[in-house]
Amino acid sequence: MELIEFKPTKEQLNYTFGGAAPVMKIKPGTALKLWSEDAFNNTINKITDLSSEKVDLRFVNPQTGPFYVEGAEPGDALAIHIVDMKPARGHGASSTIPFFGGLTSTDRTAMLQDALPDTTWIYEVNSAKNTVGFQSRFGDFAVELPIECMFGTIGVAPAGGEVRSALVPERFGGNMDSPEVRKGATVYLGVNVEGALFSIGDGHYRQGEGEACGTAVEGAMDSIIIVDLIKGAAPAWPRIENDEFYMAVGSSRPMEDSWRIGQVELIRWFQDLYGLHQMDSYQLLSQITKVPVANVVDANFSVVIKAAKELLPNVSAFKSMHASLKERAKDLKL
Repeated sequence: MELIEFKPTKEQLNYTFGGAAPVMKIKPGTALKLWSEDAFNNTINKITDLSSEKVDLRFVNPQTGPFYVEGAEPGDALAIHIVDMKPARGHGASSTIPFFGGLTSTDRTAMLQDALPDTTWIYEVNSAKNTVGFQSRFGDFAVELPIECMFGTIGVAPAGGEVRSALVPERFGGNMDSPEVRKGATVYLGVNVEGALFSIGDGHYRQGEGEACGTAVEGAMDSIIIVDLIKGAAPAWPRIENDEFYMAVGSSRPMEDSWRIGQVELIRWFQDLYGLHQMDSYQLLSQITKVPVANVVDANFSVVIKAAKELLPNVSAFKSMHASLKERAKDLKL
């Protein structure tokens, strides 16, 4: 298996899905050792760095990519297996951004009260303990939290020639901010354009479900992924598989529609996996699914619908792609 290392220069970073020329062409089955910049584009590094002063919203969620996958055509499925991830800096940053987040007025929820205070938290990385340290800004409380790396953004170019901000989650993937997009997961995305043009970024050292304040512990990331292709198997919306769960992600507003999209996608997946009638799939999943909220703050909200494999007969999803990628990943590490 070919392993390609790529660390983008600042000029090579992209801030959209679609609309950018590929940084390179790769063959299906290629492993990539990547570096990605943090969501703030390395502008927030100390508690005195405020988002309102430092962050340019035109240049947030920088993407590593896009990569052109040879042979990928509309209607195919791209399979991206996350082999390994680790922090690429000694600290991560989080902030409350004025008029952005789940518990403040926004441009969509317009209110007369002032914005919450523009505040920055810096989380120091302890590599020996594999933790990040939370230190309160308005008191003396401190606690060490386990590092749980994930990608906030992973996606392909949208259909119809669209160019979407890297802040947006949609059917092409994008800024889903799901903690399920982590080491050991395989993400399936429907290909919309020749070559797929997938990219990845917005590394989080950890994040609670919902990303309530609007930012995670944002940080630059080192990662290894394997990219493969399944011909003619495009899902309508992103799907995720790991050793424990089958998952589907819906992204929309209001949040009920995100939930509905994910439910419908998983119902249809189970129809294919188990040969079920739609109504039987609907009934079964009504009794076994869990519904973690990925984000409540982005341009669209994202909801994950997940079903535990241990409750179900063993089947082959996407021609056993997850198991195959996991086997190929055994000798790869950062």
